[in-house]
Amino acid sequence: MSTAASSADPATARALKLWVVLSRATTSVERRAREDVARHDLTLAEFGVLEALYHKGPMLAGEVQRRTLVSSGGITYLVDRLAARGLVERRPCPDDRRANYVALTAAGTDFVARIFPEHAAAIAGALSALSPRDQATATSLIRRLGLSLRQKAGEEE
Repeated sequence: MSTAASSADPATARALKLWVVLSRATTSVERRAREDVARHDLTLAEFGVLEALYHKGPMLAGEVQRRTLVSSGGITYLVDRLAARGLVERRPCPDDRRANYVALTAAGTDFVARIFPEHAAAIAGALSALSPRDQATATSLIRRLGLSLRQKAGEEE
């Protein structure tokens, strides 16, 4: 343990260790996910947009942005790239002429239906070192952590 970490009180040292372990694990799983979607000439952000639309249906661009944790300028760029590939399309919002829905095209739906099961299997494989019970426990603990931090910051879920 480093000098700074070893001089911290036990609770702080434990929290620092958890942060490092969580960060390294996240990086490793993210690398696997990135490699998997790259096989289909996608970035993780592009895949996130496609996956959200596939599972939730057409959404306002702002909702896609919130679900994928991308900046507002970033979502425009991603939708433009995916639209150029014929995977998504913009649809006018009947209630607000300034807003657009983003939806999968038929080709986009077929594409995601084909690649999503392989991607899900890749993620399951990446996490397979943990038993199903351990995965459920980790999910619960990490969700609780995230909710607590969002509540402290006054953010929405």
